[in-house]
Amino acid sequence: MARLTDRRSFLWTSGGGLGGLALTSLLDQEGLLTGDDLADSQVNQVLPHRPAKCKSVIQIFCPGAVSQVDTYDYKPELEKKSGTAFDASGNLKFFASKPGNLQKSYFKFSQHGESGRWLSSLFPNLCKCVDDMAFVYSMHNKSALHGPATFMMNTGFTLPGFPSMGSWITYGLGSENENLPAFVVLPDLRGVAPGGPANWGAGFLPAVFQGTSIQVTGQGPPIADLQPPLDPVITGAGEKRLRSFIDRLNKEHLSTRLGRNDLEARIKAYELSARLQLSAPEVTDLHQETEKTKSMYGLGINRFESFGRQCLMARRLVERGVRFVQVFCGADNIAPPRPNWDAHEDLQVNHGRHGPVLDRGAAALIQDLKQRGLLEETLVICATEFGRQPAAQGKGRDHNPGAFTTWMAGGGIKGGVSYGVSDEIGYKAAVNPTYSYDLHATALHLLGIDHKKLTYYHNGIQRRLTDVHGQVITDLVA
Repeated sequence: MARLTDRRSFLWTSGGGLGGLALTSLLDQEGLLTGDDLADSQVNQVLPHRPAKCKSVIQIFCPGAVSQVDTYDYKPELEKKSGTAFDASGNLKFFASKPGNLQKSYFKFSQHGESGRWLSSLFPNLCKCVDDMAFVYSMHNKSALHGPATFMMNTGFTLPGFPSMGSWITYGLGSENENLPAFVVLPDLRGVAPGGPANWGAGFLPAVFQGTSIQVTGQGPPIADLQPPLDPVITGAGEKRLRSFIDRLNKEHLSTRLGRNDLEARIKAYELSARLQLSAPEVTDLHQETEKTKSMYGLGINRFESFGRQCLMARRLVERGVRFVQVFCGADNIAPPRPNWDAHEDLQVNHGRHGPVLDRGAAALIQDLKQRGLLEETLVICATEFGRQPAAQGKGRDHNPGAFTTWMAGGGIKGGVSYGVSDEIGYKAAVNPTYSYDLHATALHLLGIDHKKLTYYHNGIQRRLTDVHGQVITDLVA
């Protein structure tokens, strides 16, 4: 057998710049970094590019397309014109239907907070948080299809295969807790979003930066196959020797296959899984929380239990140094009753079911982070892939990529403000049209990252999360 390389040489050669930077950081923590090492690694030129306003991001994603005119974007003109023809010329084409008459909101709107933000009656808890929230009313998307539109909101591209926002952020900043993944995904209990795991994939970035999916059900293990099977033959000392032997084999295998970052990612995943056997049970044990906290998130109430657990877990993860947490409120399924916000059949029933769930969990998350002093360093983003039409589709509404609403809170965001305006009936973004690029650029900016400088060379192109687009929404930055 060929001689095994030492850890330092192995990481530096197998990972290229990435491995070198990771090793440099490790050596620096251990006090073993020399001046020459620092110069060679150029670690002093690595991220962040500027002082950060936040340390972590929690992204709540609502698959299926939340109707902006029934939730956040109040349109008095739509109320006045409700029942009239949407387009007398007949030139409009919807995704799955012919345009019906204009339809006012199915829910009553009212103003809240010192900022006077308008929210619908779906959100009795979030209405108490509006002065901590900033709304972007002029979001729009390049696709009216759930899969491509969801990819765009999560990766910046409508095609699969590009790194997710969480992967880019962890590629740039890493984690603050070596015993937990830097990027954690909390899927809806009923399934994944359109496009599946590609929404939290690493794309062409080293595979180690993909999200780690954790199920928060309160029953069974949060991570499948994490714990080894019970075997009286395998003692603690024996297991340690076995892991050490496997580690040696893995590294020898990798040393002859330079550039295979999927192998490096797999080795790192094995190493992390060993640490997770100790850290995962602690972080996922919600019994440590007070009854008051669990009640705030709706635990113990069947309707709110699942999403409430996801939001509470998100708080516990960022509290322990996880950099990016992605929480899904909805799953991909076209069969009614849909487990998402895709309200073609009956919007009042659909949003009436999902709205209170989002309201209870998201409001509890904001309030909980705030009372613990974590909201200032945690950026909360709530997004969907596109909006819905101001015209009726029977009792529902069809897809509308022309206008929808996203909100943010904490992490350097001004509370109680808004950006952009949709037209008088909520059909199209009219003032400051905003794409995912701008949302992503703003999130990176708050983390201390210049979105134009966070790049990765792939297939002859310096790729980035915001492609060749994106502007920081400075009006929302505190």
